[in-house]
Amino acid sequence: MHSVFIEELDAQTYAEHLARPGATIIIPAGATEQHGPHMPLGVDAMLSRTIAGAVAEKTGALVAPALCYGYKSQPRSGGGNHRAGTVSLGGCSLSQMVEDVVGSFIAQGFDNVVVLNGHFENYQFIYEGLDNAVARTRNPGAAARAMLLSYWDFVDEETLSKVFPDGFLGWDIEHGGILETSLMLLLHPALVKMDRVVDHPPAKLTPYDIFPEDPSRTPDSGCLSSAKGATAERGRLLFETVTSQVADALKNELLLGGMPLEAN
Repeated sequence: MHSVFIEELDAQTYAEHLARPGATIIIPAGATEQHGPHMPLGVDAMLSRTIAGAVAEKTGALVAPALCYGYKSQPRSGGGNHRAGTVSLGGCSLSQMVEDVVGSFIAQGFDNVVVLNGHFENYQFIYEGLDNAVARTRNPGAAARAMLLSYWDFVDEETLSKVFPDGFLGWDIEHGGILETSLMLLLHPALVKMDRVVDHPPAKLTPYDIFPEDPSRTPDSGCLSSAKGATAERGRLLFETVTSQVADALKNELLLGGMPLEAN
């Protein structure tokens, strides 16, 4: 089978896939952002790209290169934009990048464009860019559809109860915590240093934001909860649930083009 990642395909194979009815491209979206002392800066993009690849294999889609810069990390969800290693885009820049990239894929002839988000703060700015791209390219000869989703929204209650047996405290404090670390232990174990996990209580966050950011309001680790309980097995439970349910969502909403092309 050919790779599902377009950067690994030659132009002819890419064009053959593009010509098929229901041609679908998945764009992973992440960020370059600190995830504490135990994980790399590229976690968000790495996870969204790997999840997108598994979904593509289930649905016959292709996967575009990941968008590796995201909207500003925020203290109440990502530790803060002031953290060393966090490199961000402004909202207008992110929206415009999404609009340009999605518009290009639609113009080339993709019937479906899916953005798979892996960075909490990205969502509304991707929404803006995706909405504008579809509106800009809509005409009688083009009926392209688009979807936007964040992978963690597909983690069901049964899986949450297994991954967080002591109770789930919410997605907003999962930055650098058990979910992301467990997925990285499964998918990119060589990049995780569990001996460097800082075990501390969940951050106590205010229901409002302060400008300029106050570093003292979030843990020094850069994580909003401890990753001590992370395991590859918990990552497997999360990965299987997410990839299966995201693939089902695409199959339910989009006319897909079947399985990937066979290698010559």
